[in-house]
Amino acid sequence: MRGGDGAAYGELVDRHALVAKRTAVFLGAGADADDVVQDAFVKAYRGLGGFREGAAFRPWLLRIVANETRNAVRARGRRARREELAVPLDVVLDPAEAAVSLERRTELLNAVRTLPEPMRLVVTCRYLLDLDEQETAAVLGWPRGTVKSRLHRALGRLRDALPDKEVQR
Repeated sequence: MRGGDGAAYGELVDRHALVAKRTAVFLGAGADADDVVQDAFVKAYRGLGGFREGAAFRPWLLRIVANETRNAVRARGRRARREELAVPLDVVLDPAEAAVSLERRTELLNAVRTLPEPMRLVVTCRYLLDLDEQETAAVLGWPRGTVKSRLHRALGRLRDALPDKEVQR
């Protein structure tokens, strides 16, 4: 792949495109997510020479996506409503259960949107993108201890904002 094998890189694009787009959307790219992801894959391809042998590709790529998303948001000049739902709700057969699920998801996402940016980013990476601590640290460019402390404070704020709801510890 590092030697410029287009087919091998194409496999990586196929494997990571969905999570790259979800990352861009959740971090604020919104309607520009496809462009952000495309730019990130181009930058990643061009930067393969600097990719550390033996390192995980996904966190490295998602770090590029996160940087490109920040650039896009900054260039756009908008700060309001950064996240949009990128994934469809789970299929639920019971309409009442579906309504409750949608209401809970909406309340939780609204509470996440009110968090300060560092807390919102760490919650997005850990729970919306399902990254582990090490991947989150790599994507955000923070030490692992910073990820842990910001996540702890963010979950505390979410528990306070949603006192009658379940917030994972």
